[in-house]
Amino acid sequence: MNDTKHLESLSSEIDKVKAKTDYGDDNRYWKPEVDKAGNGYAVIRFLPIPEKDYGKLTRPFVKLYSHGFKGPTGRWYIENSRTTLGEEDPVSQHNSVLWNSGDDEKIATARRQKRKLAYISNILVIKDEKHPENEGKVFLFKYGPKILEKLEEATKPTFPDQPKFNPFHHLEGANFKLKIRNGDGGFRNYSSSEFDKQSPIANGDAEKIQEIWESEHSLLDIIAPSNFKSYAELLKKLESVLGTVHVVAGQSANEIVVDEDEETPPWIDVPTTNKKTATPAAAPVVEDAGDDDDDLAMFKKLAS
Repeated sequence: MNDTKHLESLSSEIDKVKAKTDYGDDNRYWKPEVDKAGNGYAVIRFLPIPEKDYGKLTRPFVKLYSHGFKGPTGRWYIENSRTTLGEEDPVSQHNSVLWNSGDDEKIATARRQKRKLAYISNILVIKDEKHPENEGKVFLFKYGPKILEKLEEATKPTFPDQPKFNPFHHLEGANFKLKIRNGDGGFRNYSSSEFDKQSPIANGDAEKIQEIWESEHSLLDIIAPSNFKSYAELLKKLESVLGTVHVVAGQSANEIVVDEDEETPPWIDVPTTNKKTATPAAAPVVEDAGDDDDDLAMFKKLAS
């Protein structure tokens, strides 16, 4: 093999490794890839509630809250938040205390440590020029509120000339043209993404549709309690990341919403534990209604 072909082969293998490690080697997830300018394009199809979860879920996606930030010790805190389960989480409690302190510096810290929101659905990859081997396969896709707005727009269109349809339906849905631009501050922007005209999956082939439905990954498994560390474990981790900073958790604080308009791609999953959970008395949390977060894929690597 000459040097040129060897270099091309090596580059290709590196791309494959990067594509996997960005999601912690979880090959259930699909992630759009962009060019050097930060632009990307792909066509996907959102899928209905998985056959595995049928009768147990009321919607074809789940919400996942997480935290990802660097503490004064130089260590990273990247963990799923127990607020996903409707339970208390030490970071959210601590952030609430910081926010209600009235101290500008502490409020800024609460913003940096805010909760991240992501949605997860099953998708069928229709077109992926960067990785054509993904086409025709079912994956999990993690996305933020901006893409959710596109899904909501399909079910509740703004204008009368827009079609109203269920974007998750096998027959009545539509392919989603994912268009990624490099926005302000280096954040990825999906505002140009749009649905194509309505069409059935696999040209309406009943057997193929059944096969796709049965191939979907369970969404309930993602938010199973076993995928979240216990309150005590998270508090210990938080204290190690903040170091000498006093952690105030388990105290009541007024609820506050921190908005974040920057949209970035879905980010990595965090390690899971099978240990049983333990939760203190209830307390409101600092909320972030913003998008997740491609930069946390990099954070995970740095933390490692």
